[in-house]
Amino acid sequence: MTTAETHEEPLSIGEVAERTGLSVHALRFYEREGLLVGPVHRTSGGRRRYTSFDVDWLLICVKLRESGMPLSDLGRFADLVRQGPGNEAERLRLLDAHRRRVDAQIRALEECRSVIAWKVGVYAEHLARGEAGGLWDPTA
Repeated sequence: MTTAETHEEPLSIGEVAERTGLSVHALRFYEREGLLVGPVHRTSGGRRRYTSFDVDWLLICVKLRESGMPLSDLGRFADLVRQGPGNEAERLRLLDAHRRRVDAQIRALEECRSVIAWKVGVYAEHLARGEAGGLWDPTA
């Protein structure tokens, strides 16, 4: 740890929720499920205290979850990181498999967007000509 890290102010669960966009409930869930890489320290009164490292890790977790990574994979990734050096190849395999899934989802969404854009064009053209009546009319 650097001197700056040693003297950084710990963050409350509310502050971490604000910085990460996760709810307080979600932060507690992440902790219960073992998705954090370090222990969450507590005050003598039992209040959670987080570090900037925790926030950085949680921001990565948010993006992995937003991109559809299953909780089981996220948990495995966190476990590998907690284990420390020596398992980087396994981490890479896990992340690369997820990247390939995301790439496939992006391709599928681009195909969907293309169909939607085509249909928008059809409707816009017909409306501009005043000929929109009857487009996909199930009663016709």
